[in-house]
Amino acid sequence: MKIGFIGLGNMGAPMAANIVKAGHDVTGFDLAAQPEGLTLAATAAAAAEGADVVITMLPDGAILRRVAAEIHPAMRKGAIHLDCSTVDVAAARDVAAAATERGLAALDAPVSGGIGGAQAGTLTFMVGGPAAALDTAHPLLEAMGKRIVHCGPAGNGQAAKICNNMILGVTMIATCEAFALADRLGLDRQALFDVVSTSSGSSWSMNAYCPAPGVGPASPADNGYKPGFAAELMLKDLGLAEMAAEAADADTPLGTRAAALYRQFVENEDGRGKDFSAMLPRLAARHRGD
Repeated sequence: MKIGFIGLGNMGAPMAANIVKAGHDVTGFDLAAQPEGLTLAATAAAAAEGADVVITMLPDGAILRRVAAEIHPAMRKGAIHLDCSTVDVAAARDVAAAATERGLAALDAPVSGGIGGAQAGTLTFMVGGPAAALDTAHPLLEAMGKRIVHCGPAGNGQAAKICNNMILGVTMIATCEAFALADRLGLDRQALFDVVSTSSGSSWSMNAYCPAPGVGPASPADNGYKPGFAAELMLKDLGLAEMAAEAADADTPLGTRAAALYRQFVENEDGRGKDFSAMLPRLAARHRGD
């Protein structure tokens, strides 16, 4: 297929490279990044012209709306706008509606798996939009990932992503709190891991991404908390969950509290640029009431 790919940053560039490896013709565009090995266009609209599928990987919903307004008029009728950004549900649904009005199809397909998954082609895609469009785009998603889940109509891919990451943010904080409490109680961290990882308190945050250095499988905690998933990205996703909860009149008290803690960590403390699991040293160093 002929592909336009807009947004060639740390995630987008390796994703586009994997599509090229799969034999597709890719023309990319980015305001700043100029990755080697890709044909580059001068504008986003130029990258979209004549493409069967235009993929976007962008920072937020406002930028997605602006880019969509630029590329949709340049896309041929029947083409697909496949957005892999993580944005608010309302933006995803509005962009899909705008695409439909122009005779295009739209899929929102945010990803899980981080930069490593993008490079390895092992991402998980949570997809919202029409099944027929997903069938067409499926070979591209297979080139970039290992798991593709159709979550329903437009916006539901974003809904699945923010619900998942709200759980992740809450469970990571709970895991870090447990280690910090264990420290105060004189309980060895390895002993806590050995119990919890095989008991009812187990979670992905504990078992696969343990925030305690030297405990469990290797994780960012063992590399000075250099980010695998940065704290500011967790804050972004928790903020999107807050927006969605408010719009849907859903009660998410733990999600709201997790967002407040990460906001404090990132904006007022030293959390920016660290992995989201660095909440452990932050909590371990604090006293009740601090």
